[in-house]
Amino acid sequence: MSPSDASTWRIAEREIDAIVGARHGDPFAVLGPHLTPAGVVIRAFAPDAETLAARSPDGALLLALDRRHPAGFFEGLLARRKKLPDYRLHAANAGGAWEIDDPYRFAPVLGEMDDYLLVEGAHRRLWERLGAHLTIHQGSAGAHFAVWAPHARRVSVVGDFNAWDGRRAQMRKRIDSGLWEIFVPGVREGARYKYEIAGPDGELLPLKADPFGFAGEMRPSTASVVASLDRLGWTDAAYLQARAARVGRQAPISIYEVHLGSWRRRSDGGFLSYDELADRLIPYAAEMGFTHLELLPVSEHPLDDSWGYQPIGLFAPTSRFGDPAGFARLVDRAHAAGLGVILDWPAAHFPVDAHGLYRFDGTALYEHEDPRQGFHPDWNTAIFNFGRREVSNILLANALYWLEVFHIDGLRVDAVASMLYLDYSRKAGEWVPNIRGGRENLEAEAFLKELNVLTHGAHPGVLMVAEESTTWPGVSRPVDEGGLGFGFKWNMGWMNDTLDYVSREPVHRSHHHRELTFGLIYAFSENFVLPLSHDEVVHGKGSILSRMPGDDWQKFAGARAYYGFMWGYPGKKLLFMGQEFGQRAEWNFRQSLDWRLLDHAPHARLSRAVADLNRLYREAPALHRHDCEPEGFQWIVVDDAAQSIFAWLRRGGPDDAPVAVVCNFTPVPRQSYRIGLPHAGVWREAFNSDAGVYGGSNLGNLGRVTAHDQPSHGLPASAEIVIPPLATVFLQYDPGHEA
Repeated sequence: MSPSDASTWRIAEREIDAIVGARHGDPFAVLGPHLTPAGVVIRAFAPDAETLAARSPDGALLLALDRRHPAGFFEGLLARRKKLPDYRLHAANAGGAWEIDDPYRFAPVLGEMDDYLLVEGAHRRLWERLGAHLTIHQGSAGAHFAVWAPHARRVSVVGDFNAWDGRRAQMRKRIDSGLWEIFVPGVREGARYKYEIAGPDGELLPLKADPFGFAGEMRPSTASVVASLDRLGWTDAAYLQARAARVGRQAPISIYEVHLGSWRRRSDGGFLSYDELADRLIPYAAEMGFTHLELLPVSEHPLDDSWGYQPIGLFAPTSRFGDPAGFARLVDRAHAAGLGVILDWPAAHFPVDAHGLYRFDGTALYEHEDPRQGFHPDWNTAIFNFGRREVSNILLANALYWLEVFHIDGLRVDAVASMLYLDYSRKAGEWVPNIRGGRENLEAEAFLKELNVLTHGAHPGVLMVAEESTTWPGVSRPVDEGGLGFGFKWNMGWMNDTLDYVSREPVHRSHHHRELTFGLIYAFSENFVLPLSHDEVVHGKGSILSRMPGDDWQKFAGARAYYGFMWGYPGKKLLFMGQEFGQRAEWNFRQSLDWRLLDHAPHARLSRAVADLNRLYREAPALHRHDCEPEGFQWIVVDDAAQSIFAWLRRGGPDDAPVAVVCNFTPVPRQSYRIGLPHAGVWREAFNSDAGVYGGSNLGNLGRVTAHDQPSHGLPASAEIVIPPLATVFLQYDPGHEA
């Protein structure tokens, strides 16, 4: 056989047409270097080139390629070569010359184990393999791109580096998994890119952002951005070590819920950067005594109005405030200040924006095909198909990604009820029963259990919190005991009942006494967080302060009394930003909180009251150690509806001083009101929401009361106390103080 016999190495015209038309199912079988009986053939597609030559890395000419197609398809033979050469392509036209490092000369980066683990739903570190990764491959620097699109006929990566031309970087399909990959040399950090996908019928889909992209463009632009996670500098080893040893349910947890885009803004209305937020938010939250920040979703999202709950870039901290390294610095500085960081994690549904996950490869890939299962009528969003192993794998990997790469201290899983019930917000006939004929989403249940087992196992001490609004049993019970495995659950019933109560005129509260007592019937059925969240200060509900009846003095007194009630009640605490200083208007995500209010005494004094409640809650074990166990709570006065008085005892360990919490939800002060106490002796007035320093009338107990051995309310001792109007008082046993 003669090397000049072109039939042994020249590609057929139909193959060339398929490459030029971006219709070839296996471009790596055509392009790049290939061993043939005649030698090594090199084929390339260089649309702007008139001539193309292969040269060795030192510039020596190896081969001048023939132009086989006017669109820029070239082919040439290195006769009698038995080994694939290292080469660069040198292109030229009338406008000049340039060098191309051929992406088709590189071997795959992914391996069979990646295929196997993804298909099995067991690839826990997918972010290390999919997406765009800056790397050095076969001696060349560039970016490796990989994406899952099993039903696509063709996938190309397009971007700044190839004129957004889908013909230039057609990817290699890994048949066993549906993964597509390509290494593109020369790509640098900051390059913008998307995936051009031809669906199963060959139809060209809208350009798709990278589901695993580590960064994205600032909206309204929608491209992914090549970013490195290799330079995240951490100084929080001691914090993480202490976190791992902490028992969450016994620790004080007081959460400041924050929307980064509207907590505070620049004078021109623009967003603060992650570093600017770290400069201001972290010292503020620490000074206020909170233990954790909870951030509304930070994953990249196209619509500000969604508050982040409809993400596109699951692995990308939003570019509204900077780059991934900036977000990492924010977390690191929070840890340095002793603050944990919890992320709201929206894993129930996703938006149907054309550049997102919806019908990603031309099919219902991430969602169900049947809209009765795959479309959410309340939010006009798509619902993840938790029964598909690859989808659940991607979501599980995403949870681990935030915990591991960004040292996040917990995830609050959004809209869990919508995940657990197939008929959530649907009428009869609008949903599909499970295989047992029931309404429970068995696949979502299994997913949540696996999520909690994985996260708690990989990162001891993290907080996994469910926003779950139904009576699903055992949400915060361990999986091996039949529960879903969350560490905590939001207490939505407590929130609704107590807000209804404090919104009523005091004269009517006696008829609704049960709204504050009923919650103790189920208070220890789960590990609860008491949430006064963003959802309670939007959509016409008003702010916490504005819900309080009466004149301005009564409103502030009512808010202080309510916060005292909340901080004395069993359960971890969560307060949305602005409510700590009495934001008057309901939350508006488009603008900053009204920080000027702190220049006015009532607001500043309310803020001080919240800070002091946080301090007392952290320092008094009786107020937090048994937040989730009945032995930490005992009613003293539960039935004084006529006077709207409530009193209870909080206990810690045997050596911890108990605390009595007394609330008066009327504007009438109560003199010489006797309450039972477990010990005779001095009880220090540790907090009084009516104190003058908080803007109250300064009525109280002169700093302490003395209990005597006179039984009352089923307790061996008692004291007569003053209960100020619209106030909560904390009395802490002080055995070292003489009566």
